[in-house]
Amino acid sequence: MLFSLIIPVYNRPDEIEELLAGLAIQDYKDEFEIVIIEDGSTITCSDVADAYRDRLNISYYSKQNSGPGDSRNYGMKKARGDYFIILDSDCLIPPGYLTGVDKNLKECYVDCFGGPDAAYDSFTDIQKAINFTMTSFLTTGGIRGKSEKIEKFQPRSFNMGISKKAFEVSGGFGNIHPGEDPDLSIRLWKLGFEIRLFKDCYVYHKRRIDWKKFYRQVNKFGKARPILDLWHPEYRKITFMFPSLFIIGLACSLILLLINVQFFLYLYILYFILLLVVSSVINKSFKIGILSVFAAFIQFYGYGVGYLASFLRIRVIGKKPQKAFPELFFKS
Repeated sequence: MLFSLIIPVYNRPDEIEELLAGLAIQDYKDEFEIVIIEDGSTITCSDVADAYRDRLNISYYSKQNSGPGDSRNYGMKKARGDYFIILDSDCLIPPGYLTGVDKNLKECYVDCFGGPDAAYDSFTDIQKAINFTMTSFLTTGGIRGKSEKIEKFQPRSFNMGISKKAFEVSGGFGNIHPGEDPDLSIRLWKLGFEIRLFKDCYVYHKRRIDWKKFYRQVNKFGKARPILDLWHPEYRKITFMFPSLFIIGLACSLILLLINVQFFLYLYILYFILLLVVSSVINKSFKIGILSVFAAFIQFYGYGVGYLASFLRIRVIGKKPQKAFPELFFKS
């Protein structure tokens, strides 16, 4: 089985250098190729790719900007392998990653898999706090932190594999972003392909992000969900509404203070204290614990507000998704 690693990049040559450095020291013994797709970058990574050609089998392509999903499809069409591994440019790859993927596929072959992400020691405190909220079972990020059922896992494209056959049958990623990952997973299920979580095949997802970027990201996640529910109503879940209900409940608990009803606000305070304690213990830092509380609030608020806005426009008013939120769709 030949692995082709598909890596879209947009103006991030520094990230590609770190990613290739990790791939150059993999303990995997068989051949694999790396396909880098420059998605309309003005700051290219061609020099970085050239510097690693003596150690890695690299194919480099440059194209007009059309978004990450279309760029991954472009790379898979160009790749020589029969199994594609999709990585984000802001990931650091442990030395045993490819060996772990190969072992899992030999033990229980599936046409699509996903792996979790973890925080690296060198990450900043904000990166570690955001990683906690994106992976913890206490937040909406539990699905990234190994809590989702192994057999019904929806991979995220920062750490995902798909067979050439499944790609060709499904057509790959759609042009929505974010939301292209669960959309592809659901379409693969409908086509009869099996998807599985490989728990031990993790990457360090660096997420070079600040609070403002994090809010925009989770807000877009919230906007995308009602669109996916419209496309795939049989996979709609009430849990997708929890962040919105969380924010509405918090607002109501603050209003109830005006009539001296404090109980509901105390529940929220206890929840945030629990987040603080768990994150502080896991990260061995009280500061990261505090930042995690702030990150969780941004996560719930950003996603919840985005979901409500999208639900109103898509499900209540009936606007077409491309008209309601053109910023979520790339032109191929």
